[in-house]
Amino acid sequence: MSELHLTRVYRAPRSLVWQVWTDPLHVARWWGPRGFTLTQHSKDLRPGGRWVYTMHGPDGVDYPNSTLYHEVVEGEKLVYDHGSDGQSKPLFRVTVTFQDVPEGTRMDMTMSFESEQAAREAEGFIRKAGGNATWDRLAEYLELYREGRETFVIQRSFAAPRELLFPLWTRSEHLACWLPPQGATMEYLEADIRPGGGAFYRMHHLGGIFYGKIAYHEVVAPERLTYTQMFCDERKGPGRHPLLPVFPDKLHTTVLFTAEGEGRTRMSVTFRPEGEVTAEEMASFLKARDGMTPGWNGSFDKLDRLLEERSLGARLKTPLT
Repeated sequence: MSELHLTRVYRAPRSLVWQVWTDPLHVARWWGPRGFTLTQHSKDLRPGGRWVYTMHGPDGVDYPNSTLYHEVVEGEKLVYDHGSDGQSKPLFRVTVTFQDVPEGTRMDMTMSFESEQAAREAEGFIRKAGGNATWDRLAEYLELYREGRETFVIQRSFAAPRELLFPLWTRSEHLACWLPPQGATMEYLEADIRPGGGAFYRMHHLGGIFYGKIAYHEVVAPERLTYTQMFCDERKGPGRHPLLPVFPDKLHTTVLFTAEGEGRTRMSVTFRPEGEVTAEEMASFLKARDGMTPGWNGSFDKLDRLLEERSLGARLKTPLT
């Protein structure tokens, strides 16, 4: 039996995470990849009970689902079969556990398949469909529910320790290699990455050339970065993204690096509008989230390749600097 594993840590008490996982009124607000909506037909949260719902894709395709629960331990554990329309065989079995951690709640998910091939096929399908964004949407919903703040969240697990990943966020020559979206190039015109420091960059993208600047607040190796980023013109004056004429002026960004087993790191990136934001700008931010996930995944794919190059360099005694 082959398995896929996923871990997330949410900045919320376990009782609340359990509630938004199991209450249909909450689930409808975050379940599914970005762009998907949900119609729930029934939910019987007990061993032997079923949750019957239809997911509606952004392309208009409907996906009927019937989940069969095997274990329900209040606040602690769910075990269920996933991926059936009520007639066909389930795709896999899911085990989800919830536990208290200093940051809030840790969610561990295991998806069990009949074969290694089925697991790999499902992994590819989930990535292509943006299914992992479901758990980012959960983080966004929890932040909105608790703090009343709209955010964008994306997380990714990397086969590298924090000590290796952190410099790739704090050395401009590395950032320029992996941070731009696919098809874009980036150059740092100024870079002083430290608390109180800043950066000024130019990016060539499909929409043309635009400039941005960054003000760093925290640089705590190898744990976290916080900074404010904003679009500007070539003289560092106020500016706009060529494809987003209406958008918040500033975004507050937090990057967290969490050890996830030996030699692995879970990286979590959170954006939220900062300062005065009009209703139109907030609507633009919320709409842009659907496109931000594939954009960031493309950047993270490049980061994965850069890590592979560093690993190869180390094996050949010529590590990247």
